[in-house]
Amino acid sequence: MKCEIISVGTELLLGQIANTDAKFISEMLTSLGIDVYFQTNVGDNKSRLLECLKIASNRSDIIILTGGLGPTMDDLTKETVAEFFGLKLVVDIDTKIKIESYFKKSMREMTQNNYKQALFPEGSKILPNDNGTAPGCIFEKNGKKVVILPGPPSELIPMFNNYVYPFLKSLSNDIIVSRVIKIFGIGESKVETMVSDMLLSKNPTVAPLIGNGFVTLRITAKSDDVQKAKKMIDDIEVSLRKIFGEYIFGVDDDTMESIVLNLLKDKGSTLSTAESCTGGLLSEKITSVPGASEVFKFGAITYSNESKENILGVSGEIIRRHGAVSEETAREMAMNVKNISKTDYGLSITGIAGPSGGTIAKPVGLVYIGLAYKDEIYVKKLISNGNRDKVRLNSAMHALDMLRRHLTGLKIDY
Repeated sequence: MKCEIISVGTELLLGQIANTDAKFISEMLTSLGIDVYFQTNVGDNKSRLLECLKIASNRSDIIILTGGLGPTMDDLTKETVAEFFGLKLVVDIDTKIKIESYFKKSMREMTQNNYKQALFPEGSKILPNDNGTAPGCIFEKNGKKVVILPGPPSELIPMFNNYVYPFLKSLSNDIIVSRVIKIFGIGESKVETMVSDMLLSKNPTVAPLIGNGFVTLRITAKSDDVQKAKKMIDDIEVSLRKIFGEYIFGVDDDTMESIVLNLLKDKGSTLSTAESCTGGLLSEKITSVPGASEVFKFGAITYSNESKENILGVSGEIIRRHGAVSEETAREMAMNVKNISKTDYGLSITGIAGPSGGTIAKPVGLVYIGLAYKDEIYVKKLISNGNRDKVRLNSAMHALDMLRRHLTGLKIDY
């Protein structure tokens, strides 16, 4: 069974708001085993919406429309859909009463155009809106199932969960289950090459995606039974772990920082950080994880040479001889922040994020990451490509991965 999503609203086309509705609906449809082959954004324009409906009705079994249910002239979704399917617009008395009651309770004047929200294509099942004045509806015509929903996510999501999901669940016997395998330390093109045979599989499927500083492989299985689907995914995951091994750091909702924080907690270890070019990004990632305060004790942003010397006690002689961006400085930053804060681990980053400041000897993207534990110090040299944000993100991810590797007894890549 194929479904198509049509999102109505000129503000979507102008980029004024992100289309989170389509993302949410697609995720829910996937969990129901309903295929989504097309998503369309269309402005508040009758002729263009009619064109979208014509195309959708020729290739999809279910059409879900979002937005355009307000009281103003440019809110034309229901009128246009009714015209396309040859249906009259009729007043739903219960909705009309609820709208009148809503305005009366809020002590606001109700204008005549608000009654527009009580009009629906004939034969519709009304979907109550407990969070606004624009109900949705479902109807069937010419073998097509049509769902019309309001645009605001605060209204759409509960309406979908309460009314649309049960309706769609009754239409499909298939279940789709997905799992995301997260890989760090191998580029996307190499990952794809390493699993090229798996990418040809039809069920389950394996698809590579770029994550936020890492690569993911999404495994998706379709079955009439959830346990069968999970077993199919388990088998693929076993194969992927044989291929990628230590480069797999997490699954599904895992983040590099959550994995590292949980490892620190399990070992009863503590952490402090000293950052230069990342400007606190590493600490921000760590503290974004609930419960980080159990293990993260101190973070210093020592952007200038003076702060490296005065706050961390990095030797001025080392900075003068080797520079702030050097293996030697990264070593002292990591060990000194560990000692100052009396933590088990010290993690440091110093580099040139760009876009300026690089030289032939030390180009933009050059970063040194230090990891101190007891009397051990490890330093990793990176050359990151891309803009300033990418260099900073890549540096923070590599720092966390160094710590992950040490905590799990893996070899640290230099």
